[in-house]
Amino acid sequence: MVPAQSLSRQETDLLNRYQRDFPLEPRPFAAMAKAMAMNEDDMLAMLADLQDRGVLGRVGATVRPNRAGASTLAALAVPPARLDSVAGQVSAMAAVNHNYAREHEYNLWFVLTAADNAELDRVLTEIRVATGLLPIKLPLEAEYHIDLGFPL
Repeated sequence: MVPAQSLSRQETDLLNRYQRDFPLEPRPFAAMAKAMAMNEDDMLAMLADLQDRGVLGRVGATVRPNRAGASTLAALAVPPARLDSVAGQVSAMAAVNHNYAREHEYNLWFVLTAADNAELDRVLTEIRVATGLLPIKLPLEAEYHIDLGFPL
């Protein structure tokens, strides 16, 4: 992660404005650019640079679980020496939103989204084959909202 000190004022403003309330319209980046007195190409270039620098992992709207398609939390018990490489394999899959390490036997947790449950199961099988590790599927039983936005 890039330290906040290495972000420009404009980058910090962008990140603070759009951790929430991502514009839901046909050209969201044009709307963001207009609100920040920029042009769309410069906005897209700034976002790409932030991603290249590791500041952003993903840009887009977040949809509540299972409102559009299907999603699940899943976990793997990864030998510690393989954790970084397996996390990289899992993160590279388009269906994976994010992953994180935990101090537990199941030490790599991740969220999958797909069109339906059959596709979720297909991706979990793909992860098993790619990693040689058996993922566990932890479907949502109760929904809690945790606001992960924070001012920079």
